[in-house]
Amino acid sequence: MAVPRAVPPVRFPSGVLRTFLLLVVALSLSGCGYNTIQQKDEAVKAAWSQVLNVYKRRADLVPNLVATVKGYAEHEEAVFTEVAEARARVGSINVDANDPASVERFQQGQAQLQSAIGRLLLVSEAYPQLKADQNFLQLQAQLEGTENRISVERQRYIQAVQDYNTYIRQFPTNLTAMVFGYKPKPNFSVEDEAAIQQAPAVDFGRDAPAGG
Repeated sequence: MAVPRAVPPVRFPSGVLRTFLLLVVALSLSGCGYNTIQQKDEAVKAAWSQVLNVYKRRADLVPNLVATVKGYAEHEEAVFTEVAEARARVGSINVDANDPASVERFQQGQAQLQSAIGRLLLVSEAYPQLKADQNFLQLQAQLEGTENRISVERQRYIQAVQDYNTYIRQFPTNLTAMVFGYKPKPNFSVEDEAAIQQAPAVDFGRDAPAGG
């Protein structure tokens, strides 16, 4: 009686096997939300970059604004010092958008700078010539436009973070997020979110903007 011969195992070329495994992994990841997590994470990063850009734009306007006011109100040294210190604090903050404490410090620093700028703008009320200065008027327009952009970009960032956080908490995406280390991102505080629904006023005929 003949002994059955063992059937040799089928061997695939290593390149074909590697391609097949990569294909299986890719299909599995796309089905569990991995690709969408990447898209939403990149959207948050892009929105945060825009927030930083508009805040930097405001900080960049401060030196020219102070210099113009000084030309008419040299004795307002306390206000100038406050603005300079607030701007320096903002510049020293190395903000990490993934660290809630860092984001909170960033918010506080920006609020202090905005408040200091508001007090600087109020100085113009006592100096009619300053209020009529063309350079000052141009800076006013630029500052007002920048404040509006800050409000818009912050709101976009809030929405991007909310969208990302909601998505990675849903099942089964939460399992994918856990495996790959994606965690909820900190956002602007609830009080701050409510405050930015209306852009702060920087018009010289009104009160200074509140910090926020």
